[in-house]
Amino acid sequence: MSNMIQAAREQVHALTQSAYEKAAAAGVLPAGAQVKATIEIPKDVKNGDYASSFAMAGAKALHRAPRQIAQAIVEHLDLAGSYFDKVEIAGPGFLNFTLGSKWYADVLCDIQAEGKRYGAIDEGKGETVMVEFVSANPTGPMHIGNARGGVLGDALASVLERAGYDVWREFYVNDAGNQIHKFALSIDARYLQRIQGEENVPFPEDGYRGEDIKELAQAFYDAHGADWKDKSEEERQAAMAEYGLSVNIPRMQEDLRRYHIEYDEWFLESSLHNSGYVEETVGLLRDKGWTYEKDGALWLDTSGLLRQKYLAEGKSREQVDKLDLKDDVLRRANGFYTYFAADIAYHRNKLEQRGFSKAINIWGADHHGHVARLQAALDGLGLDGSHRLVVVLMQLVNLLQDGQPVRMSKRSGKAIALRDLLDEVSVDAARFFFSSRSSSSALDFDLDLAVREDSENPVYYVQYAHARICSLIARLEEEGAAVPDAADVDPAVFATAEERALIKTLSQLPETIRLAARDYDPVHVNRYLITLAGEFHRFYNACYIKGEAPAVLRARLKLADTVRSVIANCLELLGVAAPEKM
Repeated sequence: MSNMIQAAREQVHALTQSAYEKAAAAGVLPAGAQVKATIEIPKDVKNGDYASSFAMAGAKALHRAPRQIAQAIVEHLDLAGSYFDKVEIAGPGFLNFTLGSKWYADVLCDIQAEGKRYGAIDEGKGETVMVEFVSANPTGPMHIGNARGGVLGDALASVLERAGYDVWREFYVNDAGNQIHKFALSIDARYLQRIQGEENVPFPEDGYRGEDIKELAQAFYDAHGADWKDKSEEERQAAMAEYGLSVNIPRMQEDLRRYHIEYDEWFLESSLHNSGYVEETVGLLRDKGWTYEKDGALWLDTSGLLRQKYLAEGKSREQVDKLDLKDDVLRRANGFYTYFAADIAYHRNKLEQRGFSKAINIWGADHHGHVARLQAALDGLGLDGSHRLVVVLMQLVNLLQDGQPVRMSKRSGKAIALRDLLDEVSVDAARFFFSSRSSSSALDFDLDLAVREDSENPVYYVQYAHARICSLIARLEEEGAAVPDAADVDPAVFATAEERALIKTLSQLPETIRLAARDYDPVHVNRYLITLAGEFHRFYNACYIKGEAPAVLRARLKLADTVRSVIANCLELLGVAAPEKM
């Protein structure tokens, strides 16, 4: 797994240490000093490509002025066969290393050798993690908040796979509980209104009022007529829920498939209740002393669990005492388990029964108060939820058209539906735009910008760079100039600032993957793509390829083709196509 930035850093350290030892052996510097130097990448290339603080860091131990130490190091450096052409002393004693042609050549060789796996790192070491995302209630169409969560979850899963994790994608279907009861009541009311008239059947005050509910009721009526109006309310509503889910869940799967999202499993909440797993999980909490009964209900001592969690994290007792901590009902007085109880059971299933080392959830920011409570409950079960449950909180999406907010869905009467959005913009644009801001930032999605075919549209800008390279390669192939092997390129011809900046950007992908995995945020890949496309366009405008001397043409053609492969590689991580023509 290539990381040429890290390789260069390590070589700076090794070269500097070797030069120090030679200087010490020659009696120029005292021997035996342990110097811990930093190695930075200067913002301005005039200060070299890597800067070591060895001389300043070693001044005390070596009893010498930093510039005197730096001079001794430079005089004993041997750069033969290294990645560097020269080293200069700057400022108070920085050692500024400038990369040579070998490093630039090795970047291209490594990318060619690794192919689609370029950028892969072994941060995860095969650790098994689950990414659960979207998990929208199956009571209506998915909206643009789900659309953003879908991209963030799917792209994050791809990033984690590239970072060396064994990843499982899951959708948690809330097909039980109060939301489904309300769903059934809503369809039932519309069904009875269809038979008896709207004025004769009151609609539930907190029912779902979208057109999709009317359509479900009409479809049920078309299949069964008025036969079900005389059945018991309980039997009729159970049938309505079953029918509504049988329509909505496949529709969600279809919408997400259109959105290029496939899951390893659609996990049903009802399975936790039917198997007795929720009851068993609540029993374990009771056995561990974390529950109590009040007013006929069974409560979780959430405040006690949170107090324990916060103290373990380093908060003082005074800080914890000031928090407004509350307990949660696990089982209501009527004997029904709450959604929170099912959620604890589900995450116990992830971490204990199925053995994932981490459970990573993509949730809307409105769930922020739920995170610590669920982690604490898992702590109470001995599952280390404070570390093994990772929740990525996603901020809201503002949909804009003609500079004005778009608020309503044509079908649901709520936020615009995913399928409506995909009727307006391409899947590629939707996925790229939704990953263009960090999950912790609100996102303005400009419908007008998403369909523009110019450099202002970021997905068009990146895809155009890929298509431009494909067209260039095709034209040159017609003239007999094929893309050469990286080993056959003379790296000495990469002499312009644009060429070298472009190769440096290519080398940054492994670090980009590391940061995206560390932060649980694929925005790093999105930003990298825009930077890489920008560097390519600058290179293409400044450096001629066609008509140049053979050695220059081959080198620049190979560089362009390498950019093409890396752009395609990164677009795939985001679930976006890499078109060859535009």
